[in-house]
Amino acid sequence: MTLYKCKCGNEENIGKTTLALRDGRWRSIHALCDCGLWMEAEPEEGMPSLIRTEASLSKKKRNNKLWKRAKEKLLGERGVNESFD
Repeated sequence: MTLYKCKCGNEENIGKTTLALRDGRWRSIHALCDCGLWMEAEPEEGMPSLIRTEASLSKKKRNNKLWKRAKEKLLGERGVNESFD
């Protein structure tokens, strides 16, 4: 949750918010104070980092799949150590 503070002294914790262009700035539409001013907040950590948890998005798994397909195209159905006969 983010702590929003107004110049009049009011404070409010806002978890999820919607941003909109208001008065020429991007503001949280939930951060309008009772006095009519927009509350301000300082970001604590900056931009959030996204962690991909799906197996199909993993670089290691993607490389394995690519190698498997390339190997199959090069060798066909025979294995690596099998003769051409």
